[in-house]
Amino acid sequence: MGTGASRNAEGGAHGGEDREESLDQAGGQLYVSLKMENYKKKGDLIPHVYGSVPLVGSWDSSKALSMERESASMWELSFVVPPNHETLDFKFLLKPKYGYTPCIVEEGPNRLLTGGTLQGDARLALFKLDNEEVLEYRVFIKADRVSPFDLAASWRAYQDNLRPSTVRGIPDVSIDAVPESGRGNGCSASLELDLEHYVVPAPSTSANSGLVYAANMAENPRLLSLAGVSVDRPATIKEMEAVIPDPSKVYSGFGMVESKSVGTFSPLQKQDSHRGLFVDRGVGSPRLVKSASATTFSFDLKLDPETKNSMPAAAGAVAAAAVADQMLGPKEDRHLAIVLVGLPARGKTFTAAKLTRYLRWLGHETKHFNVGKYRRLKHGTNQTADFFRADNPEGVEARNEVAALAMDDMTAWMQEGGQVGIFDATNSSRRRRNMLMKMAEGKCKIIFLETICNDERIIERNIRLKIQQSPDYAEELDFEAGLRDFRNRLANYEKVYEPVEEGSYIKMIDMVSGHGGQIQVNNISGYLPGRIVFFLVNTHLTPRPILLTRHGESSDNVRGRIGGDGVLSDTGEIYAKKLVNFVEKRLKSERAASIWTSTLQRTILTASPIVGFPKIQWRALDEINAGVCDGMTYEEIKKNMPEEYESRKKDKLRYRYPRGESYLDVIQRLEPVIIELERQRAPVVVISHQQAVLRALYAYFADRPLKEIPHIEVPLHTIIEIQMGVTGVQEKRYKLMD
Repeated sequence: MGTGASRNAEGGAHGGEDREESLDQAGGQLYVSLKMENYKKKGDLIPHVYGSVPLVGSWDSSKALSMERESASMWELSFVVPPNHETLDFKFLLKPKYGYTPCIVEEGPNRLLTGGTLQGDARLALFKLDNEEVLEYRVFIKADRVSPFDLAASWRAYQDNLRPSTVRGIPDVSIDAVPESGRGNGCSASLELDLEHYVVPAPSTSANSGLVYAANMAENPRLLSLAGVSVDRPATIKEMEAVIPDPSKVYSGFGMVESKSVGTFSPLQKQDSHRGLFVDRGVGSPRLVKSASATTFSFDLKLDPETKNSMPAAAGAVAAAAVADQMLGPKEDRHLAIVLVGLPARGKTFTAAKLTRYLRWLGHETKHFNVGKYRRLKHGTNQTADFFRADNPEGVEARNEVAALAMDDMTAWMQEGGQVGIFDATNSSRRRRNMLMKMAEGKCKIIFLETICNDERIIERNIRLKIQQSPDYAEELDFEAGLRDFRNRLANYEKVYEPVEEGSYIKMIDMVSGHGGQIQVNNISGYLPGRIVFFLVNTHLTPRPILLTRHGESSDNVRGRIGGDGVLSDTGEIYAKKLVNFVEKRLKSERAASIWTSTLQRTILTASPIVGFPKIQWRALDEINAGVCDGMTYEEIKKNMPEEYESRKKDKLRYRYPRGESYLDVIQRLEPVIIELERQRAPVVVISHQQAVLRALYAYFADRPLKEIPHIEVPLHTIIEIQMGVTGVQEKRYKLMD
């Protein structure tokens, strides 16, 4: 998924007619990045951009767009340019952070960017202060032609998205690259200016994990069960037979190559080799293609204790690869331990919690074991930095003891049916890692996941969050005293830290900002490790909201019919108009936001009045395919197909409509959407369907169990705002209509 031609300029832009011509021919939308750099910034002056078109405000300094700090000396603003606004007339200005003094506009003529080409001579941005001092900023302008698939397509659907669906005759993903230039007939149902007026409480079962320290959500030590604390027990084990495709074909289909040396992946690297070779790309049940060398295996499969259905926990090609990965190789390879490595305040626990949530959502039995939680429960929360010194034998012994307890719990759980354990601790010495590898021998395969951050600004932010959130400092009333203690603890770890160079490992280097970085992998092979690597490549901590909403009420909603491709009812059209005002007010400063819909007309019609944002249609967001039941009411299904009605009632999660889909099928086709939502740095509005799609997306962010997904309520005419960022996931709901 490559981009078109690009332009870079230091102090402006360089190039000529050939460069401009390549941009024009590249297709896609123009993605512009403006950066300013200054090592001697004065006071609280924040760089802004303003100009003559709505995209960059207007020639009104109060409407100038603020640039975001990228580093101590660099400021940046990025946006996607609609085709009808490809000529930008703009200037930079410095604006006081608190508005106490007038704005300072850069000296010289306006800057003119036409189709990605900067007109005129390259120059610095000069600002004259009241005392006649002149501030100089270096200016960097980058303009890329971004293909639709760089904006929206997924790693697994990439090749197949180039062909129309065999069922609907349309592409999997398409983009309306030209936002409407006008508002139409206006809005007859206005939205009040105060968005908080529409806030309604989120369900008590929702997981506002951003408000909870992630380590507290990890597993409890099993020894606590002796004190009356319940411990989760594994579900029943059932043996069944499955036909497994030839392993070489399965692995080559997913494109993860085993490497005995270190390889590096760029976060935006093209993933065209990651193709689901066994996926039926039509809107129907995914199916396996049996290879000529298929072999029959007998294996243990963990099932939901509430059902006797012998269906795999994941459907289609994904299940085939997962089963093959479990069956091929020694027994310990069927269980995977992701062992975190890294200095404190490098995002280990956040990464562990996020990876746990992702794997659980895909149906892999996964648990998060946080050694810090074990330590606090056994030794208390009032340990000072001296406890973490390498020359404190009592402290070293105590920390190794709780690490061994957590490892014992994790391997015992795996022997009872667990698949992936996330072992969360610093594990910063080879001696500690060797201890863990010895304990894992014959029980599970270990992959070390090392998080490395060299950005002092991010480290400082994480340290302060640690003092605010960690139970280690809950009783420390003096913030500065807690800060000093944690810095001393960090210094103790830094003295003895040894980077990972042994075994299988993944290194995340400066990945948290979402502005580059790299992932290094060594001796990584197989379906699940490959999937984990790709997920980590696409995650970052940039705060941004994701708005989930159902389409406005449709004609089929009124009649109680499932599926179909009906238009909006009168009530639905009113909601579409209200949604326009909501999006404009909620995302008024988020010009890089985008609107995602399914390919069904009720979602497209709901989104159509919204202007100024690119609209992306995903076939993966289509409502669950009800097969032969499409267009029927549930009463009609109960009357005419009583056996199907009862089967669905017993197990909505695994039930597959005749010639249609199950909830598990929908989850698998939604994975590319989840990956792309994780990769986005700008807000996204997702307009889709309650039946399976929005329930599954919401369950991912709220960390709800798979078995609950069919029963999650996503009300009509309500917006669920998921705020993603450094502290995790937080939820807010807006109800625009009764």
